[in-house]
Amino acid sequence: MDTYPIKMDTTPDVEAFFDAATNTISYIVKDPTSNACAIIDSVMDIDYAAGRITFEHADELIRQIETRGLVLEWIIETHVHADHLSAAPYIQEKLGGKIGVGSKITVVQNVFGKVFNEGTEFQRDGSQFDQLFEDGDTYQIGNMQAFAMYTPGHTPACMVHVIGDAAFVGDTLFMPDGGSARCDFPGGSAEELYASIMKVLALPDKTRLFMCHDYGPNGRDIAWETTVAEEKEHNIHVGRGKTKEDFIKFRTERDAQLGMPKLIIPSLQVNMRAGEVPTDHDGNPMLKVPVNGL
Repeated sequence: MDTYPIKMDTTPDVEAFFDAATNTISYIVKDPTSNACAIIDSVMDIDYAAGRITFEHADELIRQIETRGLVLEWIIETHVHADHLSAAPYIQEKLGGKIGVGSKITVVQNVFGKVFNEGTEFQRDGSQFDQLFEDGDTYQIGNMQAFAMYTPGHTPACMVHVIGDAAFVGDTLFMPDGGSARCDFPGGSAEELYASIMKVLALPDKTRLFMCHDYGPNGRDIAWETTVAEEKEHNIHVGRGKTKEDFIKFRTERDAQLGMPKLIIPSLQVNMRAGEVPTDHDGNPMLKVPVNGL
């Protein structure tokens, strides 16, 4: 694997929160030696048909942090999600913390700034976020060091965050019986995703892997934690030495059969702004629907 300046001898306390409406798992990750914590991939609730946004899921995270007396230092986005809206600004207003995402957010902002016909007032430099991570960047959660691993393929801005012996993989991998994420969004690449998955699977076998989504294939209960060893042995798309060529062929054929995520239009507009809802010229929250744009 690539050399990263990190020790993986810490075991963070990881608490998962499943959002059934979007099949998203958010996490509170606590330093075992202090009260410092981070949130990974928060969710803002939306009734898209009614155009109504609420914060039940984020409030659950906030209550837990307050109840445990924790100090929120980071609000991490593993990528610009296309299937749920981030609650990062709402959480930051309540608890503080810095909002971080991969530096390739600028690529996503440039692509979808055009799709949604955003004006010049929409900054495409990632300045909506407090921290833009480059591959291998480290940061602290209390006394615990974390690092960001660049893992493009699903989107250009995907990063896996390795915190002690735990890695939060975003959509780079699913549970072994779920396989991998689609690669047909603008800037996606099955070849890049395969290389990114191989980087993740080069981590030590005992590394705990935490998913951003799970859909309970074949009726099993929802799950979100596995290990590198389990993925290498049992992942249905890349396990047991499946070749890059096999993966690209399967992923390309499979993606051609998939419809768009039901929340992709609001999600992209909000998430490329670090969770802020865009406004119209009068300052009212307003979402656009580009016709035949995706």
